Amino acid sequence: MRVSGTRNKGQKRNVRPSFQSGTDKERASTIVICLLLVAIVWIVFGQTLGHEFINYDDHDYVYENPRITSGLSLEGIVWAFTHVHSNNWHPLTTISHMLDCSLFGLQPWGHHFTNVLLHSGAAIFLFLALLELTGARWPSAFVAALFAIHPLRVESVAWVAERKDVLSGVFFMLTLWAYAYYVRRSRPSRSRYTVIVVFFALGLMCKPTLVTLPFVLLLLDYWPLRRFASQSPHSTRDRAADPWSWNTFPGGPLPTRSIQYLLMEKVPLFLLSAMSCVATLLAQHEAVMPTQQLAFVDRVANAVMSYVVYLNQLIWPVDLAVYYPYPEGGLTISQVLVASLGLLIVSAVFFIWRGKFPFLWVGWLWFLGVLTPMIGIVQVGEQAHADRYTYLSQIGLYFLATWGAMALLGLRRGGRAILITAAVVIVAILTMDSYVQAAFWRDSETLWRHTLSNTSNNYVAHNDLGDALMKKGQVDEAIVQCRKAIAIYADCSEAYANLGNAFLKKGNLADAIASYRVAIHLRPNHPSAHNNLGISLAEVGNTDEALAEFNEALRIDRDFRDAHCNLATLLLRLSRRDEAMAHLREALRLKPDDAKVRAQLSELGVQK
Repeated sequence: MRVSGTRNKGQKRNVRPSFQSGTDKERASTIVICLLLVAIVWIVFGQTLGHEFINYDDHDYVYENPRITSGLSLEGIVWAFTHVHSNNWHPLTTISHMLDCSLFGLQPWGHHFTNVLLHSGAAIFLFLALLELTGARWPSAFVAALFAIHPLRVESVAWVAERKDVLSGVFFMLTLWAYAYYVRRSRPSRSRYTVIVVFFALGLMCKPTLVTLPFVLLLLDYWPLRRFASQSPHSTRDRAADPWSWNTFPGGPLPTRSIQYLLMEKVPLFLLSAMSCVATLLAQHEAVMPTQQLAFVDRVANAVMSYVVYLNQLIWPVDLAVYYPYPEGGLTISQVLVASLGLLIVSAVFFIWRGKFPFLWVGWLWFLGVLTPMIGIVQVGEQAHADRYTYLSQIGLYFLATWGAMALLGLRRGGRAILITAAVVIVAILTMDSYVQAAFWRDSETLWRHTLSNTSNNYVAHNDLGDALMKKGQVDEAIVQCRKAIAIYADCSEAYANLGNAFLKKGNLADAIASYRVAIHLRPNHPSAHNNLGISLAEVGNTDEALAEFNEALRIDRDFRDAHCNLATLLLRLSRRDEAMAHLREALRLKPDDAKVRAQLSELGVQK
């Protein structure tokens, strides 16, 4: 990539990063830090190997999705790259779930094991990337530890459906590491740059929110790499006054480049981001909330407040929940104005201090920028905010706080002891807090009861708690929870569908049919509601309408195995054996180990 740039006279190119050029003692300490990061991750999240799947997206991502449960195959890989999965195009995430099903079947412990393993890798690679970028071993270790065990990580790691977070996180960190390695070599290399592009592309195929990564690399060019041409190298006097605002590697500072060079350098990455944005908008068109449901000004107001919420949760991570509803009655103008003013003041102060304390500006922009795709301007889903959205964005704040603390206390007498003590105490407290938080994810009922205790007017929590209770046989309490969800949000199709399921289980067919009809009226493309309505109609003898409902369920989702089985059963009852056999074969294709379907086909073959 031959783009013109500037180079300060007398500067020498750093040829080796400190990690590779360090002493045996330094390499040993690096290995010890990696092992400690793995240890604290498993202390917190090892318990999830005893957890169940939960009834919030896990069924779509894993245990009720025949494309996933059939395991890894060439056909499945092709499908992952050519189809949308759960309103997302993330083929590598889909393939990872398929691989888990091949390795572990539907045993939840195996799927949780993969999540914890990936998160461990992400923490290690973050540490190595920061070490390569800054040369500061223990500050980099502390940032990686905060990332590894902060309570806001629990949702991303303990939730199987959030595999996309931990998997994309691994490639995010690898991209940072590869970029630091590329920049610190003696001359630009196409092969090393290709590694950056490949890691970034793989990350986008895990979760498209990595589109902001080129922006992060530009921030790292500003600090700690100091590649901007406007940034002259610090004198020895400057370094003595402010040792935390640049890196000090053997070989001197890196050559500076023009902004045009730095932007052109990242054009392939920006192109990948643009393509990923287009693919995501096409994939999520059904998940994006219609404009009339939430006005643009309300989305902007919620985005401003969400930034403040995430800052507060960073410092005081309490009352966490898997789903945060929009505040009843919306946000007040005063709340939004105060939040906006606070964000502007912090931004202005960090901008003014960017010369002496560049890490403040870089960390702050990292936080603001990486959150942008998930902040809610383009509203995907109905949540006000979510813990999982902080998985990568809050690294910037850890960066800011760590180097800020060193600048404040590092040069004072006793400052190093204070920093070490504070770091150990903070990691210990967060580890205990995260351990407790992770325990709430052990099953669906526990999770939703915890969510209801920490939120109000949460119709999603009431509805999904109702579903969990019904599956445990507590039908009457399930009905109560579904009705509470409907009382909060009268247009909740899922609550009516679950209410219908509860009535069907009780044998109250009239109320079940009525509930399913309302669910379908609110959401016509609701395959399970059509299927269950078909079951209820067949039970009362309305076979023609039942057939229509089963067929409609299959029109919406041709891989809906239960609908194939139910339709085949009804067709056999009507002596339409050939049609029934076709649906049974399709059901067997979707679940080859289904003994009941095999027996039905065998019986039909004998009769034939």
